[in-house]
Amino acid sequence: MGNEVLESVRALLPAIAERAQTTDESRQVPEKTIRELVDAGVFRMLRPRRYGGLEGDPVDFYEVVRAISAVCCSTGWVASVLGVHPWQLALFDRQAQDEVWGEDQDTLVSSAYAPVGRLTPVDGGYRLSGRWSFSSGCGHAGWALLGALVVGAQGRPVDFMTVLVPRCDYRIEDVWDVVGLRGTASNDIVVEPVFVPAHRVIRNYEQAQLKGPGQKVNPGPLYRLPFAAVFTSAITAPVIGAVAGGYDSYISLMKERVRLSLGGGRFVEDPFAQVAIARAASDLDATLLQMDRNLRELSALAAEGREIPVELRLRTRRDQVRGTERAVAAMDLLFKTAGGNSLRRGNPIQRAWRDAHAGSVHVANDVERALAMYGRGAFGLTVEDNLV
Repeated sequence: MGNEVLESVRALLPAIAERAQTTDESRQVPEKTIRELVDAGVFRMLRPRRYGGLEGDPVDFYEVVRAISAVCCSTGWVASVLGVHPWQLALFDRQAQDEVWGEDQDTLVSSAYAPVGRLTPVDGGYRLSGRWSFSSGCGHAGWALLGALVVGAQGRPVDFMTVLVPRCDYRIEDVWDVVGLRGTASNDIVVEPVFVPAHRVIRNYEQAQLKGPGQKVNPGPLYRLPFAAVFTSAITAPVIGAVAGGYDSYISLMKERVRLSLGGGRFVEDPFAQVAIARAASDLDATLLQMDRNLRELSALAAEGREIPVELRLRTRRDQVRGTERAVAAMDLLFKTAGGNSLRRGNPIQRAWRDAHAGSVHVANDVERALAMYGRGAFGLTVEDNLV
């Protein structure tokens, strides 16, 4: 059928690009933009069909994210993070899904996965408390997925959970004032002790083993993919999109530039700039080819009901973090030859450079850790990590 959502989103891109500077300065994506993305179907792409979703191909979803990020990475980042959460919610107990989507299927969910919350077992569920940082787009969401540790009788952590919490049970504190991805409004979420019923909790270990309770009601192959592949790709896709947009801006802005120093002459005749363009373009192509290949292989195995080998999981993580690394390196190549005018506020090249670097520091983009895991696996050593 092709990527019909992408066609709808393309019509929105000029307006999103016009709002990019305002989004950056106001530190949040305009509500108008979110509503446009909702209407275009972006947040339905990974949602189960039984809740009005498209239950689509994740490769198509990341293509949409990259297109948005190319004109405004903050908007693309929020679209990616909020857009991937319906996939994870589909792994929860049916009752939890009904609570979120039962009245409004367009309800959005944010997240903060760091295990900083404290869960204490009580009758029927848990007591939860904690403070989480970096919940991108949380102001647009009605629920949040939060990381927490179950604390045993002796006060020691005994399990790592992801907890689903309604907006009425937490407050958002506006603390987001950063260098890049400024418009993501990745603010803090604070939960005073509240009760969380057992059906709103999922064990991270079981999720990594592809054993979510929601798979009983959402049996499609989309929900038999590893969290480590689906979520981390949602973190890399906006970075790649930002750099692709920065590349396009670089080509457009530099075509007419005439040097006033270094002997003068037209910028397009500079062989060093020509080489930078070639290297950047090649790295972006390599990144997309590897990531799409891995996701398609994962989807094919899931569709056939076959076990996903650890080798493919590790390769997927390897190429995902290398994708971020390559994209940032490509942006650096372009930025250092773009000249002083690229430093001006409002210039899309500097914004792409800032946003790409900001996205690269997310824990899902920890290059050395992910590559070390791949190396361990290649040597035949055991790899134990929820992000594989």
